[in-house]
Amino acid sequence: MIYVKFARVLIPGAWLIDVTGAALFAWGVASGVGAVARDGTLLLPAAWILCGAALRALATCAVNGLAVAAAQAASRTRRAALWRRLLGGRLAKPISSGESANLALDHNTAIENRDVRFSPIRINAIVGPLVVAAIVAPASWVAAAIMLATLVPFAFGMILAGTASRRAAERQLAALSALSGLFVDRVTHLPLIRHFGAEARISRQVRTATGEVAHRTVAVLRTAFLSNAVLEFFSALSIALVAVYCGFSLLDLLPFPAPETLTLVPAFFVLAMAPEFYLPMRRLAAAYHEKQLGEAATQALAPFDDTAIPAKPSVGTNEGGFDGLRVEHLALAFPGLSAGPLNFTLERTGLAALSGPTGSGKTSMLAAIAGQLVPASGHIGGLAGKPLAPEEIAWAAQRPLLVTGTLGKNLAMAAPHASEADIQATARTVGLGPLLDRRGGLAMPVDHGGSGLSGGERRRIGLARAILSGRPLILCDEPTADLDEVSAARIIEVLVKLSAERCILAATHDAALIAAAGQEIAL
Repeated sequence: MIYVKFARVLIPGAWLIDVTGAALFAWGVASGVGAVARDGTLLLPAAWILCGAALRALATCAVNGLAVAAAQAASRTRRAALWRRLLGGRLAKPISSGESANLALDHNTAIENRDVRFSPIRINAIVGPLVVAAIVAPASWVAAAIMLATLVPFAFGMILAGTASRRAAERQLAALSALSGLFVDRVTHLPLIRHFGAEARISRQVRTATGEVAHRTVAVLRTAFLSNAVLEFFSALSIALVAVYCGFSLLDLLPFPAPETLTLVPAFFVLAMAPEFYLPMRRLAAAYHEKQLGEAATQALAPFDDTAIPAKPSVGTNEGGFDGLRVEHLALAFPGLSAGPLNFTLERTGLAALSGPTGSGKTSMLAAIAGQLVPASGHIGGLAGKPLAPEEIAWAAQRPLLVTGTLGKNLAMAAPHASEADIQATARTVGLGPLLDRRGGLAMPVDHGGSGLSGGERRRIGLARAILSGRPLILCDEPTADLDEVSAARIIEVLVKLSAERCILAATHDAALIAAAGQEIAL
């Protein structure tokens, strides 16, 4: 984060150089006009103009370079923390893969765009007009007063437009997240959609969601145009009033006694500096859309900040080793789901079945115990009261994560140092022997979608991975689903045998698995 701190110190100085360059350029123009009127030389005015232009170019390059470096450094840190949270951290509520990608990519990009375009000019937009007015005041204090007078109603108008723009940007980002989740989910299940002939209905859903995004994007652009209209009106008003005053003062046509004596060169200097008064705010208005989207994205990512996640249940390092599992008053409360409270204890070894109707929250309870979801209340820890360490828990999901590579690579994901013989033996133990013999063994190619693998084979890959991890607590989500009776009986036998040395908690509807378990925990 050193880039960010470095930029915060240097960017205001760069903007001061920019205003200085603008003043030198304006003085060069004014003195050039005076030199032409006196038939004098233009060498010195040309030098002022060139010097001012060079300073402005230097300042612009410095601001852009510092802003980009700082924004990219902050983005890398934020994205790394966010990926850790989305992929393996504790979440406040379950989210789809499409929403996860939208949060990690689009929202982070929106914040980076804000830091590149809006944040560097925010301070200049506040201080810049005051500095310009201070530079103009020695030449014409009346012109400086005119500039400052138009600033007050402009600020009020921008506050009103900005409030509306912020709400519109939040609604737009929410619609984009919903569309991303919908699109990824529908593409994932495209074969199933085609099988049931639901193309027309799904197309209407996507079209409705797309139309909602378009509608809210237009609302954001409408408020952005409103902000620009407010800026342009007061900018034109300020320049026009200064021009009328300077012109009438030079021609001695003011309808009231002249409050000051204004000559040609100071008058042209004031006229040349008048557009600079609103230039910082013009820059700000041009980046205002990025500002609103960035703030909306920051608010959307706030629940995934490490500091925003409650400290319960405790997760740490159990120095005494795994001694069992104690769950007390564990309750979940998400939109559309309420489960618990749940109370149970498991010894260091043994097999327990977590049962309940479909949709009762069995998978979410396992996720909370694994430290992936933040429960509404309750405590999860060992029998001695110590918190569970993440490295003590193995997770065998319904749809385990698969990565493009080989079957052996996917099996050894949780045990990278396992020997090929151990991987082979574990795979055959969970019933993957026919797959190994039929498809080339551990060298069998696997893609991230598990193409060519049945649901039962995917579950067995997850179970084999959990066994290979060597972790003392294994959480299994429907380990016998999608299996025929013989294969399911073999998995139950494996779990019973494994429970002699490890603690296993399996969420299941399978009556045979529930009967084989030493303990049933009903939701």
